[in-house]
Amino acid sequence: MPAFKLAWEQGADAIEGDFHLTKDGHIVCIHDKDTRKVGKTKLMVRDSTLAELRKLDVGLWKGEVFKGTRIPTIAEVFSTIPSQKRIFIEIKCGPEIIPQLVKAIDQSDLKLSQIVVICFNAKVLKELKDQATELKVTWLSSFKKEKSTGNMVPSLEDILKTLEWIGAEGFSSSSAIPEDYIKPIKSRGYEWHVWTVNDLKKAGRLKEM
Repeated sequence: MPAFKLAWEQGADAIEGDFHLTKDGHIVCIHDKDTRKVGKTKLMVRDSTLAELRKLDVGLWKGEVFKGTRIPTIAEVFSTIPSQKRIFIEIKCGPEIIPQLVKAIDQSDLKLSQIVVICFNAKVLKELKDQATELKVTWLSSFKKEKSTGNMVPSLEDILKTLEWIGAEGFSSSSAIPEDYIKPIKSRGYEWHVWTVNDLKKAGRLKEM
């Protein structure tokens, strides 16, 4: 929550958070499937209740100034978002989260234009899109080069087929994306987003692309 609040103070247009479903059906914002990295104690999110997870201090590992920070629910994250600003919701678990996610969005004060749901798992996005066609979704993918052929995986053809199958509005890639993929993706009406961009030189190159 301190990071999200700082983002708004700095004038960010959007935030991105990673979300899992707890044992008792709550959606919480945490990157990993367990709490080992941020909470010292290792609890599996899917096997833990919200109350159990809330007992952990997940700020101290980052610095004394963040001591006392707790794992937030998706509703608490939603409550920080100003009007005209957006959130990218990354689903980090399976399709079991979908009913609760749709419910949480419906119960929030956010407009649909403020929300983008992203996920590496195309099947999860497909199921979400089937249940909530009005939600904007973006498929995530990294890239790797096959040793035997030197080809990049996924191929451009596979990306376009997957986006069409999902009914997605966009594609979000690692910065290793081949430059000649970008124009065909955008020419078919899909948005293209990219991560991770932590320096100006890379930002400039990617902006040109």
